[in-house]
Amino acid sequence: MPFPTGALTGLDPALAALLDGMSPVAPRLAPLGEALGCIAAGMADVLPAQPVQDIAAIDGWACRALDLVGASAYSPLALAAVPVWVETGDTMPEGCDCVLQAGLVDGSGPITQVHGEAAPGEGVRRAGEDMAAGQPVAVEGKTICAADLLVARKAGLSELAVRVPRVRVIDVAAAGRETFSTQFVIDRLKISGAAVAGTQSKARDAATIAAALDGEACDLILMVGGTGDGRTDVTAEAFARRGVLIAHRIALQPGRTTAVGRLGSTPVIALAGSPDQALGGFLALVQPVLDRLSGRCERVGIVMPLSRKISSAVGICEIALLGREGDRWSPLAVGDFPLDAMRLADAWLAVPGDSEGYAADTPVAAIPLRHSN
Repeated sequence: MPFPTGALTGLDPALAALLDGMSPVAPRLAPLGEALGCIAAGMADVLPAQPVQDIAAIDGWACRALDLVGASAYSPLALAAVPVWVETGDTMPEGCDCVLQAGLVDGSGPITQVHGEAAPGEGVRRAGEDMAAGQPVAVEGKTICAADLLVARKAGLSELAVRVPRVRVIDVAAAGRETFSTQFVIDRLKISGAAVAGTQSKARDAATIAAALDGEACDLILMVGGTGDGRTDVTAEAFARRGVLIAHRIALQPGRTTAVGRLGSTPVIALAGSPDQALGGFLALVQPVLDRLSGRCERVGIVMPLSRKISSAVGICEIALLGREGDRWSPLAVGDFPLDAMRLADAWLAVPGDSEGYAADTPVAAIPLRHSN
């Protein structure tokens, strides 16, 4: 049932209504070149121990440590045979347990001499040292990174299982206005591992915007623009006409004029047209929906004390942008985001509506804004 539209709807009930009954999208196999940045789904394949057998970790001479005891530049030892030369990544010869640096073996004379000793395992990467047997190719629910692709290639895989939400973005900007915010939202969606299809409303009246909700099947519909008090801001009215509106005007700043709804089982979110308002709505409402659809692990904040206090209005959730200064979070903007704060911010923090903010030196758990697991 829709919430009343005459007053602000709390962020928590609005988000709960969006997430109600929502499950992660079905996994699919993606080529390694397309999997980077996506959220990993579970795979039946598990890796053998890495490396499978002892390998050389440096270029040098494969030896048995026991044969080198006492050898030094002042007291070289004679070897019964010339040791085997190995290069990084080569399988260690049978009976050898260390790799001696190149300059410590002298084979120029009739007798091969060694000028240094090594401990067992020195210069060697032992079997299973990189990764124990039975590990997954990629950790389910985590963002696939370059190291995951390295492991997959070493395992001989060409594809990884991922969950990629399909998002349809509809720009409802007024005619003649630039669509910077829409492209900004699309960029953030892509960073979050979503597949994005962008369209534009043919006109800015309620009937046309309502009709724009129809289109290719997707997992999330986002509209950008038309949510405020302008004479042509009728996106929420369009939602109401289609019977999809859950709430318009959220107790959230920035992002107060965000509208949310459900078209059948598909969540629908309308973000404000200004960049800071769009970002506030994205962080508080769109990102949790994407995380649920992609099966992402719960985001974990980085706990550090504040360098100075954050003041917040009671009754509304305010988003704070934070920059990292050594071992502290420095507030850059609260509730109103200049572009400079948006580009410099390292993390964000939601100040709950029942809080007046946080005093300086208060430890807070801020969510990283830049790409991470």
